[in-house]
Amino acid sequence: MVAPWRLHKAGGLEVLQLDLFRKLPWLVHGFSTRSGGASGLAEEKILNLSFTEWDERANVEENRRRLQGALGANEFTLISMKQIHSDAIHLFRTAPAQACSGDASATNQPGLLLAVQTADCVPILLVDPKHRAVAAIHAGWRGTLARITEKTVGRMQLEFSTRPPHLLAAIGPSIGPCCYEVNADFVPKFTAQFADAAAYFDEPLSGEEPNPLQWLNMAPPGHQPPARPVHLDLPKANRSQLLAAGLRTQNIFESSLCTGCRTDLFFSYRKEAARSGRLLSVVGIRGRA
Repeated sequence: MVAPWRLHKAGGLEVLQLDLFRKLPWLVHGFSTRSGGASGLAEEKILNLSFTEWDERANVEENRRRLQGALGANEFTLISMKQIHSDAIHLFRTAPAQACSGDASATNQPGLLLAVQTADCVPILLVDPKHRAVAAIHAGWRGTLARITEKTVGRMQLEFSTRPPHLLAAIGPSIGPCCYEVNADFVPKFTAQFADAAAYFDEPLSGEEPNPLQWLNMAPPGHQPPARPVHLDLPKANRSQLLAAGLRTQNIFESSLCTGCRTDLFFSYRKEAARSGRLLSVVGIRGRA
């Protein structure tokens, strides 16, 4: 479902936000964009929010301060994990002494700003408006295959008594099926796990199907050309997990913005390689009035 999104402009930054989330006065959230930062890349000043090798730590710390300022969240403690493309989910009651390894986090405590870093992978923010609980998810293909999104909903049920039909989900900018080309062996990896996996690919062939016209290749057995790549729709795969976890269709909101197509607005590791910056998707709870 495509919902109203807007680019919130503040402090020289543009932050993508979901209108529905903006209506919750106790919630702070946002998906960062690339411009308006202290980091330099060629002739461009960018908002790189990860401690990459090519950027100075002071620049990244300043960029994070600018993002929190643009969101009116200067008093929050930013919690960013060491992401390892896993299904590891952390529950935070207080800020950790050091960064935890994992790819999703959840809290019901005010003052903690949960963050995930992306530059093509799928960022997902979950909000339980009834119990005032939130979660942030980083879903690359490995995490998606491990069902990290579905498992995070389950963790919120366990920890916060969240009811999935009441849960709201925002799927932020990520690489779309238009740009995400993967090897054909991804198809059996996903079809072995998900009943609807064929719908995630533009052409759900594994490359192992017999070729009825093999003689046309003029190649001996065992020397056939490899199967051509396919395109994977990671946002669709994670949306499917949200539905499987019990969320209502009308409560799932997708930005439908492709990081690969929109390098003017976002970072894309696929398109920019090692010189790519990183985006932050953040969510937190303000203190009760």
